[in-house]
Amino acid sequence: MAETTTVPRDTPKSRRTRARILDEAVHVIATQGYAATTNAAVAEAAGITRGAMLYHFPTRESLLEAAIEHIQAQRSSMFKAAAESLPAGGDVTEHAIESYWELLHREPFMAFAELETAARTDPLISALLAPAQAEFDRAQIGDHFLKMLHAGAGPRFQASRDLARFMLEGMARSNITYDKDQRVERLLAVIKRATHMLNRKGGVTDIWTE
Repeated sequence: MAETTTVPRDTPKSRRTRARILDEAVHVIATQGYAATTNAAVAEAAGITRGAMLYHFPTRESLLEAAIEHIQAQRSSMFKAAAESLPAGGDVTEHAIESYWELLHREPFMAFAELETAARTDPLISALLAPAQAEFDRAQIGDHFLKMLHAGAGPRFQASRDLARFMLEGMARSNITYDKDQRVERLLAVIKRATHMLNRKGGVTDIWTE
């Protein structure tokens, strides 16, 4: 007899349990790493039984696939909130850079970065993550935020967005071992000036000021 797969019933309780599992999966990925993110570890973090975990996510692959979708939804919501929080009269480019730097230290973004690292050598994660990476790179998920970084189209404005994005992501993943606050502050200032310059809001001599 062929083995059947149980489909969880769509009830309020089931949805709450599933959401708790996925929230804890994001937390485990962000704080303990991809290798430690097993169904058993997430079930323990969520405070549910092994049977309840298997009911919702019978395999690690199904858990990770759902967790990536969950992370994407959280990142999109955070991007939108950041874009809508611009103070009256504030500089949109500087606000975008400061907001993204702050977001990169929140769990959904930390978990995404951890999965990107794992994807380099793990074909499963690479395949699961590829659509999410492409979605971001096309500025769809981050549309609310990334439009703030450039005021036009074309290679120059694309470069302004990429410069800010990849510099910030690289800084977030780096281990600055001394004078961290001062060095980060200086780098953020340079990123802002360079982005303004590429957006035709400043000259090349404005990148570094004494």
